[in-house]
Amino acid sequence: MPDLDTLTTTHLDKARAAENGRSAEVVLHDGPLRQTVLALVEGVELGEHNSPPAASVLVLHGRLRVTALEGNEEVPAGQLRALTHERHAVLALDDSVFLLTTVTSVPKP
Repeated sequence: MPDLDTLTTTHLDKARAAENGRSAEVVLHDGPLRQTVLALVEGVELGEHNSPPAASVLVLHGRLRVTALEGNEEVPAGQLRALTHERHAVLALDDSVFLLTTVTSVPKP
């Protein structure tokens, strides 16, 4: 199992060096479950996008702002939040690293 502290440091360094200010790696893929570590430098935004059937973010470093129709929510380091099921955007308020957990499909009964 990957070490989140090491991944945080590695991807923050990569994001700071990257022209687009971001770095990402899928660290767990089990059927419809995916966990991805993402790093964004301050001010970098993941533009508005659709949400999968289920998703959450765990901020490992920094602060994020999740913007959706239902409003804005700031998520600081150490906090876990379920993501909206509506289109949303994510903005790094500081140099930030987060663990994104998604369920990409839901089996039909």
